[in-house]
Amino acid sequence: MLRPGNAGANTAADHIAVTEQVLTQIRTPARTVLIRTDSAGGTHEFLNYLTDHGLGYSVGFGLSTIAAQAIDRLLPQAWTRAYDPDGTEREGAWVAELTGMLDLSSWPAGMRVIVRKERPHPGAQLRFTDRDGLRLTAFATNTRGGQLAALELRHRRRARCEDRIRSAKDCGLRNLPLHGFDQNRIWCTIVELACELLAWTQMLALTGSPARRWEPKALRLRLFSIAARLTRHARRRRLKLAAAPHLQLLLNGMHTLTELPNPG
Repeated sequence: MLRPGNAGANTAADHIAVTEQVLTQIRTPARTVLIRTDSAGGTHEFLNYLTDHGLGYSVGFGLSTIAAQAIDRLLPQAWTRAYDPDGTEREGAWVAELTGMLDLSSWPAGMRVIVRKERPHPGAQLRFTDRDGLRLTAFATNTRGGQLAALELRHRRRARCEDRIRSAKDCGLRNLPLHGFDQNRIWCTIVELACELLAWTQMLALTGSPARRWEPKALRLRLFSIAARLTRHARRRRLKLAAAPHLQLLLNGMHTLTELPNPG
């Protein structure tokens, strides 16, 4: 959604508008939807909207000095090991629930706050809310059950959206090349279509192939640059691909594209 240059960076109204567009597109019951955002979505207005509409959420929760002091009062046995993406325990990372240590009376009912501490990556700068050389982060959720480590891993997996943003930049979203606002809005729509086509191609046609996880630059170099010809024979259309170094890697995943049904 292209916004004017003077739009606020953390406007709950825009977050609500995008959420409504998403709900209209996916057409699923609200109780089955989980909204995940970074700390920009951790606002009273946005969480009140999600709660009123029966939506699940897992949003970043900014830590204040008061919250950092509450974390200092957590007992050692309150911490459990965090999980790696594969579900195994992660060295140097722990999670704990902070809900009962904070005054959440002004927030929606049923909100929980879960905090994570971990050893920072080499070269990472600590913030004033970090403690004992450990990086502290937190998120809020209204999910009632589940292990803390599993909930924290579920929230951390929202970083997949960063991969989509990077792919969108490779498809033309890195710059707005035109002068008019409406012209650039059309440009953004074209970029969105390109991203959708890439995602569906990889999901439907490249399953079982390394190309399933290739990003746009690799797809352009290794797949889209392959010469091909669409032919018709025996009332069927066939896509004939020229020989290419990377073609053998794709044969198992592209079988659904080699024979296309004839719409006539």
